[in-house]
Amino acid sequence: VQLQASGGGLVQAGDSLRLSCAASGRSSRSYAMGWFRQAPGKEREFVSAISGSGGTTIYTDSVKGRFTISRDNTKNTVYLQMNSLKPEDTAVYYCAADESHTGWALPALERQKYDYWGQGTQVTVSS
Repeated sequence: VQLQASGGGLVQAGDSLRLSCAASGRSSRSYAMGWFRQAPGKEREFVSAISGSGGTTIYTDSVKGRFTISRDNTKNTVYLQMNSLKPEDTAVYYCAADESHTGWALPALERQKYDYWGQGTQVTVSS
C-alpha cells in the first residue's frame, strides 16, 4: 500500500485547508485510516482517524469541532477538512493506514498500530 498526502500550504489563522490522502491497492479500501501531525521538536501525534467503513470517526480534543475526516472508498481517498486553523496546528501532516482494523472495527489512536505511512504535507498557519 502506498499513500500520497497532499493539500498542505501556508494560510492565515481562521482559514481552512483540505488535506487528501490517496491510497493504492484495492485492499486498502477497507483499512482504517488516520491522520497524524508532527511539529518541529515534537513527537508525532494523533489527529484523527476513520474506520474502514467510514462509519466511525475519532479526533483528538484540540481539533474537535474544527476538523472533519472523511473517506471516499470509490476513489480510495481519505480527506481531512481543517477549518478555523490556528498557529498551533502548524505541523507536517501524515496519513497512515492500519491493515489490522478493517470494515467497522474502531480505528486506533496509537501510531504504532499503523502499518503504512504517506510522505507528509506541510501545514503552516500564520497568526
